[in-house]
Amino acid sequence: MANERKTEIITRDHFSIFSDSIYIEEQRSDNPKIDKLLKSASKKGGGKGYPEFIISYKTNPDLLIVIECKADVTKHESKDRDKYADFSVDGALLYASYLSKGFDVLAIAVSGETKQSLKVSHFLHLKDEKKATPIFGDKFLPVEDYLNGYLKSPEKFRQDYNSLLDFTKKLNEKLHTYKILESQRSLLISSILIALENPAFKRSYASQSRPEDLATSLIQTVSNELEKANITGKKLENLNTQFSFIKTDTSLSKKENVLKEIIDEIDENINVFIKTHRYFDVLGQLYIEFLRYANSDKGLGIVLTPPHITELFADLAQVNKNSIAYDNCTGTGGFLISAMKKMIADAKGDETKIKEIKSKQLIGTEYQSHIFALAVSNMYIHQDGKTNIINGSCFDEEVIEEVKAKKPTVGFLNPPYKSNKKTDTDELEFILNNLECLVDGGTCVAIVPMQSALATSGKVLELKKKLLEKHTLQAVLSMPDELFFNSKVGVVSCVMVFTAHRPHPNHKETYFGYYKDDGFVKRKNKGRIDAYDKWEILDDQKNLIGGIKKKWLTYFENRKEEAGFSVNQIITADMEWATEAYMETDYSNLKDENFEDTILNYVTFLHSNKLFNKENYDN
Repeated sequence: MANERKTEIITRDHFSIFSDSIYIEEQRSDNPKIDKLLKSASKKGGGKGYPEFIISYKTNPDLLIVIECKADVTKHESKDRDKYADFSVDGALLYASYLSKGFDVLAIAVSGETKQSLKVSHFLHLKDEKKATPIFGDKFLPVEDYLNGYLKSPEKFRQDYNSLLDFTKKLNEKLHTYKILESQRSLLISSILIALENPAFKRSYASQSRPEDLATSLIQTVSNELEKANITGKKLENLNTQFSFIKTDTSLSKKENVLKEIIDEIDENINVFIKTHRYFDVLGQLYIEFLRYANSDKGLGIVLTPPHITELFADLAQVNKNSIAYDNCTGTGGFLISAMKKMIADAKGDETKIKEIKSKQLIGTEYQSHIFALAVSNMYIHQDGKTNIINGSCFDEEVIEEVKAKKPTVGFLNPPYKSNKKTDTDELEFILNNLECLVDGGTCVAIVPMQSALATSGKVLELKKKLLEKHTLQAVLSMPDELFFNSKVGVVSCVMVFTAHRPHPNHKETYFGYYKDDGFVKRKNKGRIDAYDKWEILDDQKNLIGGIKKKWLTYFENRKEEAGFSVNQIITADMEWATEAYMETDYSNLKDENFEDTILNYVTFLHSNKLFNKENYDN
């Protein structure tokens, strides 16, 4: 006869090893909040729920582990997961659904009477979300692995990121109230994040009685930290100049508790996020958020590439632990951080190699001084190659020679987009500059306005000729129309992939991809987000196993053709470098609704632009 007590003993034995870091309770909890949530969680309905085990962490009270056991492995999971009393998965998920009204919950279902026959399933149900998602695989793990996996899971990242955006909006409103300029807000935050890396400052800032003393201490700490990080001379002087406004700003240096409260909030809401979700361009995303709420973004400087695209670039370039990455239009450092993330993952824990990656294999150039300060700050916060960020023009011969000496193997860039066609540097000139700095055979990935790809005359044609004379155009990918929605920029863009210093062969077929749908949608106050988790599907080891990103990369790497999505085409400089010009139309998915939607959109366009005349309207 099946004996559930055996299953419970195996489970209890596993978790009791970790009693120094967790509390283990059975059937009921002494925590009144947990007890209240389980009051109506009976597996048979209409009463209190009694899970086999309720586990909470001593260091992280936000996460609960709830465990349901069954002796019979055939009673592990029902087809519809609605037989709560009879199946362990069903019961565990039921308890998680109730507890998730107050906690993040890891639901564990266990079946079997021996270690050899044991079946284990894990599900993560985050607070206030509608459903749980599988996580961790089919074996018990140490409780520290559960905690780390939860903290770094895509689901937790999404939850924390949404909280970060909510906080950013409130912080932005507060900084606006204090009349701190939009262009200085990210600099203020970056200076605070750097200072908080100093243990002495973190311990003592709250005890500063005068706001001017705290402002002075903050700036001095930042300068000392940067100097300790081998940032010296003119570079350090420039950075000190960028942060100096904090000492003179009336609100920050004169009003009591204003700066202290801002530091408190940033430590609690942003610093914690950075420590949990490493290698993410936090300052870049904050900059985007501040742009969105600013009255005008004309003078603030840059269009930032969304994080999922900076990570896509690293995959397109097949970045590995031996890559040396260069961005000649660094911005806040998003491309370099995404490259570093992939390089460090490939190093697989080799600390010597990781140190080398951070100190020698990340190179950037940024012209604007205040953006340069953000880039250095961002790299500092991630404990990496801040000393390899150059403040200057990527076209200066000295800069070119300095970068060439480091022998970069991959290049990334999102160049400044022209506002004046006659005087501004063309986007393709930045690509040529990046390619010039790469080693022979290096890979350059750039995102530029579609008009650069479509031009068949004038200066841009000459630049396209020059590109093909010196380098190979491997691919052009048409990007989503509203990719830069979060930066309040409406430019339609494409990604170009080149191989450096290999003239484009006349017989070479270039891969063109119609990568218009990345699954992201617009949401009020959150911008453009992956609300339906369509972009990527990862396994428990963070390997990409599905989603839109998987298809994009698979088709690119294998040069696969598909009607309506991708095509290979021999090109010349005077041709349009765009998928739309060559791919076949896939008519198989066309429906009456597509025609109706197009007509409705057209009529709406005519009406909103007052292009109807009375005669046409009557007809």
